Amino acid sequence: MKDFRETLAEIQKAENTIFSVTFKKKDGTMRTMVARLNVKKGVKGTGMAYNPIEKGLLPVFDMQKKGFRMVNLNTVTELTIKGEDVL
Repeated sequence: MKDFRETLAEIQKAENTIFSVTFKKKDGTMRTMVARLNVKKGVKGTGMAYNPIEKGLLPVFDMQKKGFRMVNLNTVTELTIKGEDVL
């Protein structure tokens, strides 16, 4: 399994592209999410109380549930960007 920094670098290459990621949630279940980075709509501008990257988390916009979610970068098992399997 890759280090979460390598996974983060791969995802950040996607920029505004929609990507698919599969990871293990905190409760142990697997989750597949279609997501996007850098979404500004709905952001209030107050910022977060902590730095999620330091905790191995990546804030993304879930395209299916239409809301912001966190991806645990330490447990990513599959990553698909522009139809290509990255992980």
